[in-house]
Amino acid sequence: MPPHIATVVFAFVILGLFWLDREREAKLSAALWIPTVWVFLAASRSVAQWMSLGQPVDLQNLTEQVMEGSPTDRLVYTGLLVIGLAVLVGRGRRVGRIVRSNGPILLFFLYCALSLLWSDFPGIAFKRLTKALGDLVMMLVVLSEIDSYAAVKRLLARAGFVLVPISVLFIKYYPEFGKAYGQWDYKAVYTGVTGNKNTLGVICLFFGLASVWRLLAAYKEPKGATRKRVLIAHGIVLAMVLWLLWMANSMTSLMCFLMASGFLLVTNSALVRRKPGSVHILVLALLCISASVLFLGAMPGMLETIGRDPTLTDRTLIWSTILPLVKNPILGTGFESFWLGPRLAEIWAKFPWQPFEAHNGYIEIFLNLGWSGIALLAVVIGAGYRTVVAAFRRNSMMHSVLLSFFVVGLVYNFTEAALFRMMAPAWIFLLLAMVRVPELPGSKTPALQNSVPQQNGSEWQETRAEYMPTK
Repeated sequence: MPPHIATVVFAFVILGLFWLDREREAKLSAALWIPTVWVFLAASRSVAQWMSLGQPVDLQNLTEQVMEGSPTDRLVYTGLLVIGLAVLVGRGRRVGRIVRSNGPILLFFLYCALSLLWSDFPGIAFKRLTKALGDLVMMLVVLSEIDSYAAVKRLLARAGFVLVPISVLFIKYYPEFGKAYGQWDYKAVYTGVTGNKNTLGVICLFFGLASVWRLLAAYKEPKGATRKRVLIAHGIVLAMVLWLLWMANSMTSLMCFLMASGFLLVTNSALVRRKPGSVHILVLALLCISASVLFLGAMPGMLETIGRDPTLTDRTLIWSTILPLVKNPILGTGFESFWLGPRLAEIWAKFPWQPFEAHNGYIEIFLNLGWSGIALLAVVIGAGYRTVVAAFRRNSMMHSVLLSFFVVGLVYNFTEAALFRMMAPAWIFLLLAMVRVPELPGSKTPALQNSVPQQNGSEWQETRAEYMPTK
């Protein structure tokens, strides 16, 4: 099929997915498009990369690009952040309650801001912290919608229905956009809408899980036209995701997807519904088995099966090199400041393939924020786990996908760095799962709340007024 005809076909496929998954009863504000655009850019390419699509990467100036960033990107991201903040200000009382209920996350961001004081590159760190705060702002925009459950579904569907089909289109019909070659071995690497195969694996992981979740929910619904439409739409997306995972050959994402899909199925089983406390055993088992296989040498044959060696593809060699470079293990080097300047030059001198991260989220936190950051991270994860499990116990079907995001986010960071990373898709969805939404007057559904909200009285009218246009 010629590329221009394939483009038209895929455009109709995307429109068809939106039509099949439509929900007339969901009343969502237009502001939901702001985090949708943010997630689209975070999960694909930056604005500057989209504008220079197809042009070769200037490896000679790669360090300068890392240090300075792109003015175009800065303008777009700042604009989205300002608009997002304006939306949150307009939802004042509602957003205020959510913010006050998430003290551990706010404390961690405060410590990140404080770490700018001892960063070698405070200007660069400040710009990166601003983008990291943008992730939190966008998730607050989603979760402060009146119907927050519908907002989460729409966010996942809108982004997934575009990113997944376009990735297939790029790989099959526009290889100059969706395919690259290894710098050293010249092997084909499939990237889709992203800049590398690992990021393609991440979007397949999370949007694939979202489709599995929607398929499970639709399967349990009474037979009808709506049920059939949802099954068709997300069945198509899931088929594309499986093909992309195979093409990307990102073993971390593939194994996480299989693990999380099984976890999603089990948590929606009758056994777990009868004994909701068993979810703790499931979570602990997944974390322990994953850590044992990766780090303790348990089941060495499994590493070989997924194409890994005992060094986890040189990850352990990187760790032994970078850990001694942290001069202050208590405070670290400052938020997102480790992979800059002389340290980066020294690491690249030892690793010609030029790594930009530790390939372990927990080590990455230590490098930038020290043991203090690790301690605060433990508090955030503990509070986030309590939040997502409490929500799961209230409604397992609604919240099983967020619990899956939480678990797979922790496992994914064993071999990739995506904790409190600016505009990292794995971190954005982990944050979505961890943010606590308290009982809020005005919610149309209790999907992301602690209990069924009151929908009568003056408080309901005041909250509703925040979303109603003035005449």
